[in-house]
Amino acid sequence: MPQKRVLVVDDSKVALMTEVMILRRDGRFDIIEGKDGEEAIELAVKHQPDLILMDVNMPVMDGFEACRILRNKAETKSIPIILVTTRGEAENIEAGYENGCSDYVTKPINGSELLNKIKNILGS
Repeated sequence: MPQKRVLVVDDSKVALMTEVMILRRDGRFDIIEGKDGEEAIELAVKHQPDLILMDVNMPVMDGFEACRILRNKAETKSIPIILVTTRGEAENIEAGYENGCSDYVTKPINGSELLNKIKNILGS
């Protein structure tokens, strides 16, 4: 089975490393890393990933705004986006979906939950 390309975006090096380790352990993903929402948009347009995992609280541009912009670009509008964030309050989850996310995961990350959501979205 060909590897799925996943763009992982988080300004926290620890969170980014954790997500990348979970994906690498699974062994089925080609991983691209980004550090903020603006970079997420550039990388998504350039690399056309199969999925984006993105934090909400980031400098330059937050995950909500990046999600909304990605949904409004023809070349990225259909890429699934999972927001991965500490902001688990109902209004933040609602804001995530209103801005176009496909799913929402709260930190600290449960690796099994994250992989299950990824597999459900990618159909693998």
